[in-house]
Amino acid sequence: MNIRTQVLLWGAQRVSAAVLALCVIVHLATIVYAVRNGLDAAEILGRTRGNPSWAAFYAVFVAAVTVHAPIGLRSILSETFGWRGRGLDVAMFAVALTLLTWGSRAVYAVFGA
Repeated sequence: MNIRTQVLLWGAQRVSAAVLALCVIVHLATIVYAVRNGLDAAEILGRTRGNPSWAAFYAVFVAAVTVHAPIGLRSILSETFGWRGRGLDVAMFAVALTLLTWGSRAVYAVFGA
């Protein structure tokens, strides 16, 4: 992998980490709020279903995970097992696509229909 690609991956992982940190804080704060106010799953879904702001927030959360996790996994597999090259690229693309698909389906299930 050339230096430019390494720098781009490094930057993408750092930016996605910053976005993830913010998303995790908001997500956990929301959970604490819901628990402290005695909300159950039905009440939470009632408040969030069809809400475009929460849907956009969780779509950004999914996008950040989709970028961050495969880059980190790529580094782990490369350093631990010496796996490099096209096969690793394809595998990490598949991981990213899987995370995006599962995450998008979850966002749609909660905020869509």
